[in-house]
Amino acid sequence: MLNQAVADFQLPATSGKTFQLSDYIGKKLVIYFYPKDSTPGCTTQGIQFRDAYADFQASNTEIFGISRDSLKSHENFKAKFTFPFELLADTEELACTLFGVIKVKNMYGKQVRGVERSTFIIDTNGILVKEWRGVKVDGHAAEVLNFIQTL
Repeated sequence: MLNQAVADFQLPATSGKTFQLSDYIGKKLVIYFYPKDSTPGCTTQGIQFRDAYADFQASNTEIFGISRDSLKSHENFKAKFTFPFELLADTEELACTLFGVIKVKNMYGKQVRGVERSTFIIDTNGILVKEWRGVKVDGHAAEVLNFIQTL
């Protein structure tokens, strides 16, 4: 999928909005997938993107976080940590499937299907230009911003 156009998709978003990929042609997009609202790693990741948000905006970039949590869960998570960007509810795994982020993980000795923490950069023409999979949270938002600033 790298260096190819991303198929248009639509998901419900926080703030009563609907995300439609094609609405963002002309902007750079950071789309990050995370396992679960209000968990320690996902909270830290969201906070790091929040704290760098003005720098992303200055680079003509929008940020969207996606997980399989409900819109209600997303609204609470977004409000609690004052995220300035929208969270997208992918309860049907539409975007998760499109980007191939569902993985079998081991949790407490059991195999479970879950979202692999991953980040994707889509350029102003709708082309996927960078991906990170199996992301480690610390310093990731800064690494993403550094890449965005080279585009």
